[in-house]
Amino acid sequence: MKIKHAIGAFALATPFLMSCASTTEKEDPKEKPNILFLFADDLSYNAVNYLGNDIVQTPNINRLAESGTSFTNCFHQGSWSGAVCVASRAMIATGRYIYHARDEINDAPLWGQSFSAAGYDTYITGKWHNKDRTVIKSFDYGVAIGHGMYETKGGKGGMGYFRPSPENNEWSPSDIDLLGHWSPSNKDIVWVDGEKTVTEEYVTQKHTSELYADNAIEFLTNHVPDSDKPFMMYVSFNAPHDPRQSPKEYVDMYPLENIPLPVNYMDLHPFDQGERYSLRDEQLSPFPRTEFAIKTAIQEYYAIITHMDYEIGRIMAALEESGELENTIIVFSGDHGLGMGSHGLLGKQNQYEPSIRMPFVIAGPGIEKGATNDAMMYLQGLYATTGDLADVPVPENLEFKSIAPLLSGEKDEIYDAIFGSYKDFQRMVRTENYKLILYPQVNEVQLFDMKNDPDELNNIAANPENKELKLELYNRLLELQLEVGDEFDLSVMKELL
Repeated sequence: MKIKHAIGAFALATPFLMSCASTTEKEDPKEKPNILFLFADDLSYNAVNYLGNDIVQTPNINRLAESGTSFTNCFHQGSWSGAVCVASRAMIATGRYIYHARDEINDAPLWGQSFSAAGYDTYITGKWHNKDRTVIKSFDYGVAIGHGMYETKGGKGGMGYFRPSPENNEWSPSDIDLLGHWSPSNKDIVWVDGEKTVTEEYVTQKHTSELYADNAIEFLTNHVPDSDKPFMMYVSFNAPHDPRQSPKEYVDMYPLENIPLPVNYMDLHPFDQGERYSLRDEQLSPFPRTEFAIKTAIQEYYAIITHMDYEIGRIMAALEESGELENTIIVFSGDHGLGMGSHGLLGKQNQYEPSIRMPFVIAGPGIEKGATNDAMMYLQGLYATTGDLADVPVPENLEFKSIAPLLSGEKDEIYDAIFGSYKDFQRMVRTENYKLILYPQVNEVQLFDMKNDPDELNNIAANPENKELKLELYNRLLELQLEVGDEFDLSVMKELL
């Protein structure tokens, strides 16, 4: 299959000539590196081509990976609510661990705020999902600031849910009359009487991915050349979050007969992992899952990802045309992953790899090209990382660590363990070799050997030989709970180890 528009959208032919050291020696703020953050919603690490998915087509994201360094073990810390993306984005903005970010998002100095104070033009288009007060603090300019998601016509319980089935198979991802991505409501940041505020909502009859790309291109084309400041751009797609809609040509690229099921596909998760039947994400396909329903969901997922990839190519072409490419640090990632049929789950409210891992690429001045780094890291280290790379002062109390030492080779490890959570239903600790998941509400324990069983097919928690390992991981989890501000009592689970 060939991509109709995306191939050749940008070439990244110009080499990155400037080093991080050289940018910090300049007094002119324009000489500091720009920041371009390309942010996807619900994008799993296993849903991009360059990380080994041979079905999905992401040529522009692939080129970006080739031009920089790709981190293969990028994680987030979970959620204090059903909308995992709220927590992920609050942690990015504050640089603080999950429960601290929840409590401090309104008052903490935010990522964009720090860059604005350092002389940057800060700009957002797309999803923010942490209320107007914080978006105004973070950005000088904002166009088409989007919702957390855009519901399909008919809403929850309508034809976009529990599908496809023999009784409900009429919904089409390319039908613009079904609203969702095709008809987004937005707000802009404006100045009124010398103060920043946001406008009333307005509706745009344009797919979200195209809308945000158009806005980013307009900023690069019309604002950047006339500004004497470097820029920080936060381009936040709603794609590939459901409803997974895209033009028909993209859907047609993925015939159902070419869509493989996940290797860990199940028609139903073996126990209630937490709100199994009531979670909105899980209600998008029927219970129990069917191969047809999951393949259809994946088809629509890949189609909207490829459509987003095309729009990313347009943005990158505009960046190159602006003359700012070689002095721009570009980051591409997602707020979290998505189940998409793995273990019988569709959503991100679980601790399996497809839901807690996402792609992460960073490219720009002084960053190694075509490199891959397997060190465990958190997406939310972006605040500290960009501060390091751009020599911009950031708050001393940032908790997520900069990955700059990994990029420079100064360190080969930052974290020895990753924390994960979902409400009071799940707690997880993941090391390089093992993952322990606790389900306190149903007294279930899972232990996976991540080296030999990366698809998490074989729960080895019941093996008596692993008792000491489980206790070791449990104690590490307790340490991480204290570190991230999680006060949930897990002592009852110790008896099950």
